[in-house]
Amino acid sequence: MFSLEYDFQDQNRNWSGSSKAPAANNPDKEIRTNFLTAGLLYMFNQSWGVSVELPFANRLFTTTGGATGNEIVTENWTTIGDMRVKGVYTGFSPDMTTGVDLGLKLPTGNWKYNDAYGDVDRDSEIGTGSVDFLVGGFHRQKLTPDFKWSWITEVDADMPAFTQDGYRPGLQFDEATGIQFNGWSTPQQSFKPSLQIKASERTRDSGWASASPVASGYERILIAPGVEIDLHPVMIYADIEIPVFAHVNGNQLVAPALFKVSAGYMF
Repeated sequence: MFSLEYDFQDQNRNWSGSSKAPAANNPDKEIRTNFLTAGLLYMFNQSWGVSVELPFANRLFTTTGGATGNEIVTENWTTIGDMRVKGVYTGFSPDMTTGVDLGLKLPTGNWKYNDAYGDVDRDSEIGTGSVDFLVGGFHRQKLTPDFKWSWITEVDADMPAFTQDGYRPGLQFDEATGIQFNGWSTPQQSFKPSLQIKASERTRDSGWASASPVASGYERILIAPGVEIDLHPVMIYADIEIPVFAHVNGNQLVAPALFKVSAGYMF
């Protein structure tokens, strides 16, 4: 399956701990990002496959800096992101309802973009500059005998291993569990609404030169209503992810919602 996914987030609210905080407490004012990710999933057989994802990103970053250190400056740049390459195994059962994946995130993204005054810090770059180990898995199962309702759970871990220039991004763990209604389907078409709860945790960044342990790391829970439309061989998925809980270290910018839409072509 070849896929294109578009994601958007506008981090424009200052947050501290578990609540909104005054914007004046954070020198950063806005991080608005558009992501476009090209993906390829190829299954060699019913058990083994490989997936590759390559993101492109446009970022607008508004912060306090400039020549005097007290000016409001805005940087806008577009660059490639960090590629993810994973092996996939789905041979635990004949219906491929359970799978695991293992791979690497490669430092293909730009982590050195900056202006003349060094206003873009490492955790605001699109690339991390690190090689990360990726581990994940998923399981889906019917909830009713007629298969009109099903549930799915997915877990992923991103563990930086080899870093550059004194900056180590935090470990990130993501988990999503949800239900899907499969009752509006024909042999060639389907319309499947879903509801997921997504939880994420990222530990503090570290490093002797470029990290900000005081203002990095978070935990959050999001609720994500979505829909999957299957018009074989084309599949479309879209959702909106709304935070219902967030806790951050220090002062950090958060987004009021995250938006996603993807389209895949199976061949």
